[in-house]
Amino acid sequence: MFRLTHVGNANHKHSRREVGLVAKKKRSKERQKSVREMDRLKYETAEQLGLGDDLRDPDELTVREAGKVGGTMVKKLVKKGRQAMAREASRKPEKNL
Repeated sequence: MFRLTHVGNANHKHSRREVGLVAKKKRSKERQKSVREMDRLKYETAEQLGLGDDLRDPDELTVREAGKVGGTMVKKLVKKGRQAMAREASRKPEKNL
């Protein structure tokens, strides 16, 4: 019914699919690192709010408590983002356009 054909130059060393898989693996590793960092932040925040034990057993965590952890995480991420932007701005003087 459908015909699959290879698109591209046969002289290329790697097919698009192979190149795509390499890029996907790289993104996957970056994503895993990001997820680990977010989990670390989540547990750190829960501990600071006195909810560390509840977070380890999600059935014990209320919606309100989960929202409190998530909201506090967002505040921390925004603060870190602003600090990073301020550092970047102090490193490079603005160009007058």
